[in-house]
Amino acid sequence: MLILLDSADLNELKTIIPHHPVDGVTTNPTIIGRSCTDRQEIPGLLQRIRGLIGDDGMLHIQVTARDFAGIIGEAEAIREQFGRGVYIKVPVTFEGIKAITVLSRQGIAVTATAVFTPQQALLAAKAGADFVAPYVNRLDDLAVDGSQVVREIKQIFTDYSLKTRVLAASFKNVEQIHRVCLSGADALTISPELYEKMLAHPLTKLSVEGFERDWAALPEESKGR
Repeated sequence: MLILLDSADLNELKTIIPHHPVDGVTTNPTIIGRSCTDRQEIPGLLQRIRGLIGDDGMLHIQVTARDFAGIIGEAEAIREQFGRGVYIKVPVTFEGIKAITVLSRQGIAVTATAVFTPQQALLAAKAGADFVAPYVNRLDDLAVDGSQVVREIKQIFTDYSLKTRVLAASFKNVEQIHRVCLSGADALTISPELYEKMLAHPLTKLSVEGFERDWAALPEESKGR
């Protein structure tokens, strides 16, 4: 199971990276827009994220073009600038699937994003995507079980020996993360806030407080033994 952080906020990322078991960072235009005041800042921000996660960390960067030629042009420019470990995020539109097919043949790593159905995931995998990213919470909001969609995608990939991995995205709570882990996802991307919530439990807090209290109650001479 790969765990990535879905954020472009350097301060948030620095609270977790590099001393936690995180495999990389995912971004999209919305996330980047929260951390930049204009487009000229974006390359520098992404380079700082790259420096934070290191050359071996995964960095997922989304194209903004909607047409085939534009997607290809953006993807090639991103690959040239960021090189190893970069995954080009391409939405699973008609034009997007065309672009994924070409990019995968060129050896450019691709994450098919904005996935909501197993059929979209299947076509993206057949086109050569390295990852597909189903949006779990957005499906849950539509009264569709997002974790079940993840399970069905994974089952199709297994049944037909497709090498594409499932990178589950769009989470609002730890329960969704738990259900997706049980659904067989290969990876998940979550906000730094949710990452910290995965570690939080009132009984853990009480246990640590109890350890500290019992240690403080010991006479000083006993503590050195």
